[in-house]
Amino acid sequence: MNKGRIEAFSDGVLAIIITIMVLELKVPEGANWTSLRPLIPKFLAYIFSFIYVGIYWNNHHHLFQAVKKVNGSILWANLHLLFWLSLMPIATEWIGETHFAQNPVTAYGAGLVMCGIAYTILENTITKSEGENSRLKEAIHGKFKEYASIVLYISGIITSFIYPYIAVALYYGVALLWLIPDRRIEKTLNEN
Repeated sequence: MNKGRIEAFSDGVLAIIITIMVLELKVPEGANWTSLRPLIPKFLAYIFSFIYVGIYWNNHHHLFQAVKKVNGSILWANLHLLFWLSLMPIATEWIGETHFAQNPVTAYGAGLVMCGIAYTILENTITKSEGENSRLKEAIHGKFKEYASIVLYISGIITSFIYPYIAVALYYGVALLWLIPDRRIEKTLNEN
């Protein structure tokens, strides 16, 4: 199967996710600057989630540069990732609406863990499908960032029960870790 359709479909789903998140931002009730104040938590939650969706889109793009062909297992692994990402607007609205309260921050972290696990499953499915001589397998042989992310997410979830803002800081830390796209794939593709 050609990989173009899965890339186009994924791009469309991620664009819809971002659109849904931005539509949750409502126009302020007043015309003065202070009327923006109640929107600050929602806007911060939107920025946070926009960055995460952007990171997944960027890394998904890099990931599929190394893919030669797509099979059913890859399609399902990709849908699994998109499922968890599609819950991002709900989690974003909840943390923004509740000003980053404990339970919403915990649920947001759980969603991030599931996105991280789903992305790792997608990587593993692709490398298995591509075989032992896979360019992707060569590129991502060390998965420090992937596993460090999951550990930090779980640490954030545990921390969220006591200090939700520290949990959010841990989630931001993971975003910073991934803000620069994974260069391992580009480097490997350029060498071949």
